[in-house]
Amino acid sequence: MADIDIPESLIELERKAWAEQQAGALTVETAAAVQQAYTEHAVAKGLSRYEVERMVKRLVRHPGPDDA
Repeated sequence: MADIDIPESLIELERKAWAEQQAGALTVETAAAVQQAYTEHAVAKGLSRYEVERMVKRLVRHPGPDDA
């Protein structure tokens, strides 16, 4: 998988959204904030928003030994 520089703030937003989703309490505001952050980071870095989202979700939801 390509190395993508992911800021900690984006990882924290996804962690919040994931926790809310797992609790059945995901808000529109949280979902919109994380999507906006994906888009802004992708545009700033010239990356695919889809790839940024996929990488962040993998880091948050399925961390491996190299992600620590």
